[in-house]
Amino acid sequence: MPGVSARGLSQEERRQLAVNLTRVLSLYRSILDAYIIDDAHHRATAVSSSLLITSPLLQEFFTDSLWGILPCSWQEALDGLNPPQLATLLLGMPGDGEVVRPKKQHEIQRLGKLVKKLSDLTGCTQVVDVGSGQGHLSRFMSLGLGLKVKSIEGDQRLVERAQHLDQELLQALEKEEKRNPQMVQIGSRCSPHHVVQWVDPRTLCEELLLPLEDSPQGGARLLLTGLHACGDLSVALLRHFSCCPEVEALASVGCCYMKLSDPGGYPLSQWVATLPGYELSYRLREGACHALEEYAQRLQKAGPGLRTHCYRAALETVIRHAQPKLRRPGVQGIPRVHELKIEEYVQRGLQRVGLDPQLPLNLAALRAHQSQENRVVAFFSLALLLAPLVETLILLDRLLYLQEQGFHSELLPIFSPELSPRNLVLVATKGPLGQAFSVLESEDS
Repeated sequence: MPGVSARGLSQEERRQLAVNLTRVLSLYRSILDAYIIDDAHHRATAVSSSLLITSPLLQEFFTDSLWGILPCSWQEALDGLNPPQLATLLLGMPGDGEVVRPKKQHEIQRLGKLVKKLSDLTGCTQVVDVGSGQGHLSRFMSLGLGLKVKSIEGDQRLVERAQHLDQELLQALEKEEKRNPQMVQIGSRCSPHHVVQWVDPRTLCEELLLPLEDSPQGGARLLLTGLHACGDLSVALLRHFSCCPEVEALASVGCCYMKLSDPGGYPLSQWVATLPGYELSYRLREGACHALEEYAQRLQKAGPGLRTHCYRAALETVIRHAQPKLRRPGVQGIPRVHELKIEEYVQRGLQRVGLDPQLPLNLAALRAHQSQENRVVAFFSLALLLAPLVETLILLDRLLYLQEQGFHSELLPIFSPELSPRNLVLVATKGPLGQAFSVLESEDS
């Protein structure tokens, strides 16, 4: 489920939206604050730090009696729903059919094209891609769209890999140009200029602001961008945009909200900082990074892997009984969980947290827990359903922060939420764009 873009709302309406979000989050904080973790074998399968598409587990469903915190009317409505029904009724997914798998270049192409349009509209002469990783976005913007790009990344190995990929692509394009010069024309396009540099969110980065050697004499007009700039790195982009006159525009896609400094990373705006209930705990911010659409697809398929939620929550009850001071331990990967009986899973889990796997087990209690498998899944689905409100509040706070300083900014939903649940880009300019924001939002044919 994508966040709310706030597109077309007035300043006062955006402030009221922030008020409404804090009220709703305060009302359902007990659901969002439920302790959700990703065990080690799930974390190892993550394909991107920007998005948790793994199988987060609701550890304390039984130990903290989480079902009981739901209103009675909710319990009645949810009790007995199977996973496909949850996907349809609660998460709004269609009852059958499959979602087309994402293309790897979706986010790169959509953000790259937006940056190209924004650069043309604002007269920017150079794009700075911060936290560029292996340089995929930078490479597309420079060699694909003809932009002058400085690519900043703190990891030397990633920069070396990016430079290697640049050369591979240039060689491939040169060969193709020789075979078909009318279809492929590299012309004067250059590969990105890669720089190894850590960006400290607390101070201005001089390297980020330095123009490339072939910049015009009047000085470079910079556009800052970052695709899934992690934690405080997104905040650093906002502060550079705000403080530096040479930065004319910004296009930022954030992620990893749980890594934001507290205080310092949130809240940024004076308005949100004055609202009752504005605080967002680590748990809430971490929950905002989970992929609702991905999980809804798992619910549709009703695979046996969903029972891991219930098994892990049942294991926690046994751990607490055996060792009350041992809470929320990480459980190393237990393979083929769906093939195990619940007592077999518990025994292997006990061994992995350093407890005796032969401890006597209350099989009747474990069976009773297992009978509530759909309740565990339903509660977790509720938490995921509310999580986009947290992301919306964080992004709205950034939007208001920029507007409080007199800048022009919008949150634009440029990615397909089925392909990229982090689908909002924060766009900001020093001068008014008016209706041109709609041009940025439109998709090229």
